[in-house]
Amino acid sequence: MSLKEHRSPKLEDTDKIYTPASKQKKDDEDTEPMMELDLLSEMESNLSSIENNYPTLAEKSSLSETRTADLKAILDISQAINSSLVLDDILHKVLEHAVELLQAERGFLMLLDESGELQFKTLHNIARDRLMEDDFKISNSIANKVAQNGVSVYTSDAQADEKYSKQKSIAELNLRSIMCVPLKIKEKIIGIVYLDNSTEAKVFLQSDLYLFELFAEQAAIAIENAKLYENLLALKRYNENIVNQSPVGIIVVNQNYDVTSLNVAAYEILTPPSKRTQSNRSKISGSRFFDLLNEDQVNYWRRNLDEVYSSRDVFEDTRYYYKVDDEEKVLNVKITPLENEPEKPKSLIIVIEDITEKVILENYVMLSEKLVAKGEMAASIGHELNNYLAIISNSAELMVRNVNMKKYDKLERNSSAIIDNISKIKRFTDGLMDFSKLEKEIVAYDIRKLVEDLLFSIKPQRKFASVKFVVDIAHDLPLVEMDVGQIQQVLLNIIYNANDAISSLQNKKGVIRIDACRSSKDNERVVIRITDNGPGIEPRDIQKIFEPGFTTKEDGHGLGLANCKRIIENHFGDIKIESVPDEKTTFTITIPVSQPK
Repeated sequence: MSLKEHRSPKLEDTDKIYTPASKQKKDDEDTEPMMELDLLSEMESNLSSIENNYPTLAEKSSLSETRTADLKAILDISQAINSSLVLDDILHKVLEHAVELLQAERGFLMLLDESGELQFKTLHNIARDRLMEDDFKISNSIANKVAQNGVSVYTSDAQADEKYSKQKSIAELNLRSIMCVPLKIKEKIIGIVYLDNSTEAKVFLQSDLYLFELFAEQAAIAIENAKLYENLLALKRYNENIVNQSPVGIIVVNQNYDVTSLNVAAYEILTPPSKRTQSNRSKISGSRFFDLLNEDQVNYWRRNLDEVYSSRDVFEDTRYYYKVDDEEKVLNVKITPLENEPEKPKSLIIVIEDITEKVILENYVMLSEKLVAKGEMAASIGHELNNYLAIISNSAELMVRNVNMKKYDKLERNSSAIIDNISKIKRFTDGLMDFSKLEKEIVAYDIRKLVEDLLFSIKPQRKFASVKFVVDIAHDLPLVEMDVGQIQQVLLNIIYNANDAISSLQNKKGVIRIDACRSSKDNERVVIRITDNGPGIEPRDIQKIFEPGFTTKEDGHGLGLANCKRIIENHFGDIKIESVPDEKTTFTITIPVSQPK
């Protein structure tokens, strides 16, 4: 008995995508002969029940040899059609091997579309312009019938078969034998394969139908795998397009901190404009994440990435200052474990959002609405107005930079900030508060963010171009209760004074250092120190430095530091000054973590 003389039982249902045999690794090559023998043995065992049902078939000569040859042919064809995951390629191979295996003259393959209609995918020895002609309608009707009920159609002599002999096309085409079998996956019909012959020398036998059905089962698996792969590939491309079009930077790193994926926004945030080339971007993917960073930023990222890996908790930093060349950006950073198993995160997702413009606007509001030094004398007005003018100057400089960078969409924000602060100047002059009234709006705030926000706002000013800022904020500082605008105003006045003093230096690089830590004497108090390497202050002037009206500047009014002292004392803190002539000056501010009720 030949394999062509039985109908194979259904293959075991499976949801998995079968791996094409041609894609097996080299290490598996030695096991392939054994696997083929196992599969042949299994297929042969499935034929035993057929032989019991058809005893006469078992009497045929050379049964074992013919069966093994047919099984081997099916196995070889299965490997061939599973050697690709490209759907069109698979469809052509299926029809090509069906025609070759069963020695058919004509054939076609059709798949069901989403509406349940059969659509031609590939043909053999049939011209497409004849698909709808009368001589093809018989074949088309057979295909629809098989697709509807899932039962194979077979006739060895269509000329004598009552179902087909009266059909005009059967006679004109002189069709002798026809076979059409369904393509099924778990009882779901996905399409059909049709073959026919017109000569008696190539008449299909019943055994050919069994062989054809077994072939169709293997073909259906390959076609479904290819369709699943196409869907997955389309979904992958769709997701990649969404990620790449997102204005938020997304980076994925593995457990070795290698970059496995990054989108366009992340690339533009991390990479300076002068280095943004396609070849440079291709090098980033797969490289070590820390290699993308400046040396002074590595510790920050390593510490936080390690923490997320070990704790599996999400890390978020709403203000991270990232410097690329001479440009400083403010980023909102979030690191999340991408977990396959709860205890073993395989990768981390880093989400970075450039919030530079947002922070600039926030600082405009903070610096303009929270000014508190409103002195007793008319001269104090000019002193405080300089702060508003500094914001207006910043906005004007940003406008120039945005014009040079052709970021015209941001000019409206810059101009609005200028107009808004001019209006605030008018309101300030119309409603000066009494110098002795310093009403506080207390909130718990991060000292590090306060300092970094302030420096980010003033660094673009030309007066600070030759000054180096060094910041050292302890990581264990708690949130401190304060009026953010007032404390920031104190720091701003001291930094302006330090810069004025540094400007008198000759052949010396100006440095302003800002430190913050817990008080060594009282753990419930925080100490902020601002040190400059300017010419220092004479001992005789130290005692008067906080007195209203005292100044060492030719155009000073002596109100800035007096207001600073008033603000700090209003926060139940104290401010001190130490100075070494020709060496340095240090302002030390101490305030409690919690304000007394």
